[in-house]
Order: sequence, then structure tokens, then C-alpha cells
Amino acid sequence: MDYVSGEILTEKGFINGYLGFEKNTIFEFGKGHPLKKPICKGLIVPSFINAHTHIGDSFIKKRKIKLPKNVIELVKPPEGLKHKLLKEAKEKEIIEGMKESISIMFNSGITKFCDFREGGLKGIFDLNKALTNQKVTAIIFSRPAELKYDTEEIEILLKNSNGIGLSSISDWDFFELKKISNHIKKRKKLFAIHASEILRENIDDILDLKPDFLVHMVKATESDLYRVKENDIPIVLCLRSNNFYGLKPNIKLMKKVGIHLMFGTDNSMLNSPNIIDEIKFIKNKYKEFSMEELLNIITFRARKGLNLNCDILGANSKADFVVLNKKTLKPLYVSIG
Repeated sequence: MDYVSGEILTEKGFINGYLGFEKNTIFEFGKGHPLKKPICKGLIVPSFINAHTHIGDSFIKKRKIKLPKNVIELVKPPEGLKHKLLKEAKEKEIIEGMKESISIMFNSGITKFCDFREGGLKGIFDLNKALTNQKVTAIIFSRPAELKYDTEEIEILLKNSNGIGLSSISDWDFFELKKISNHIKKRKKLFAIHASEILRENIDDILDLKPDFLVHMVKATESDLYRVKENDIPIVLCLRSNNFYGLKPNIKLMKKVGIHLMFGTDNSMLNSPNIIDEIKFIKNKYKEFSMEELLNIITFRARKGLNLNCDILGANSKADFVVLNKKTLKPLYVSIG
């Protein structure tokens, strides 16, 4: 049996202790020091969850194109530059880009990522090809090929994914969105949507869609946030992405309201999908978070927000953990069971 020791992150904070593990299972969780010399020492944390990605556009970074710092020009469907480049790109180029992003996530200790998958059914198949023989798994939020509800298409997408993830209500006819939402709920799948990113959108319409979580909410008012809190809906923040566009959500207000926050890295053409890079950025830019809280958000809180198994870092749980250098947060050891 191998051991790692140091400060172990729990839901209530760090404790000094060690883990003993073998064959992808933790068999010992103890305080103090192990009897056997540990293979690694540092901050021991559960594996990470990246709660919002678009890794289909990973290939764009390699093209070294100057990207417009305007949300509408770059990512708004169907005419945004990203969507034009996705349509022009060859399948192999897209898949290779996704594989590279998945490799980055694995090496940085990410177990799962929530990907908003453009391209309809083909987009799902491309991602599944990229995930072949990978230990990292995706929670796939598929997307219709066009901005309209088609019963057969939505049914096929839901059969092949975990749910539907859409752009903002501003892009859609609301009644089309409502049909999609109703269909998703009948199939007991997940629904998520970008909301109030560049302008405030009607919170009643957003909540009427019964989303499982929202992404961004940069322009949300205090009243909007209290409504979200009342409905127990998490918000995923992508702060490096927001910063690229010159956007800054009101973190202080979100924390005051008590929003369940999660973090994502958003578009891979803009940012590395390494969630550690995200929280380093947040720690430098936002004084509202301690590093302990940031690590808790990308581990325990992300699992709770996505209804994933939170039985981690305990005896007989999977050996899904990362040992980090305390000063640099560089992963020293990654175990994904």
C-alpha cells in the first residue's frame, strides 16, 4: 500500500493526516503521520470538477487567430466567429484539439468536466471519440444544430448525452426554449443555460425553464440573485473568460446572497481547461475568496451542485485525489481511480 501525507481538505477545512491506498481505492484515512514513508507530501484534495467548458473550440488556439473581445462577435450562435470556424474545421482537427484539452485536465487532476457540446449529434460523437481510453469523464450537455425545437432531434440528443446546454434566452424564441425544457424534464435529464452574461435577462423567463444550473449571471441584479437562491440553483462562474471580454460579476453580492457557486474554464480557445489556473487567477483578482474556499468550490461544492457522489477521501472510497505543492499549487501526484 502507498501513502500520501500532509494537509487533507475536508468539507470543514484542512486537517493534518494521511491516506493509504492501492488498486484505485483508499483503505486508510488517518490523522498525523503514516507508519510507512509517504510517496508524496503536500495539500491533499479531492480530484477536481470543471463545471463549464467548451472544448470543441480547442483547435482554434493553435491557429493563432486574433479573437474579437466581444461576446456577440466571437461566440453568439450561429454567426459568431467560433461557430464559423467549427463549421469549417475538419473532424480530425476538432478531435485532436479536444484530446489535448482532456490531457491537460487529467494532468491537472480533473476527474469530470461539464461540456457544452456544439454541433448536434455529431458534436457528441466527436467528444466521445476524444474521450476514448481516457480516465477523465464528461457530463455532456448537447445542443440542437439550429435555434429551434425539433422533437426527434431533442429526443436523440437526450438519448446520447446527459442533458442540454444552451446559449442565452436572448438568442432564442422563448416558446422554443420552453418546449425544449419541458422535453428535458420529462426525460429527467439535465438542463443548463448561459444567463445575463452581457446584459440583464428576464429572471422570470430564466427560472421558468427550470434550469439545473446557470452560467455567468454577470449582469444579474440583487433581486435576480435572491430569486436564484430561493430556487436553489447553482451559478457557474468563468472569471478568466469574463475578464477577456471586460466583464466582472459582482462576487461580493453573490456571496452575500449565499449563491451556490461553481467554477468553469469556459472556451478552450481562450483559456487552458486547467481549473487550478482558474482559481489562481481568481485568488489574484478577487479578495473575497480564501484559497481553502476556492479549493472547496472545485471539489466538494461542485459535486454537490452537480449531484455527484460526495463520498470522497474516506476509507473504501475511490482514490480520486490530487497532491498539490502548498506554495505553487502545482500537482505533485494525481490519482484518478
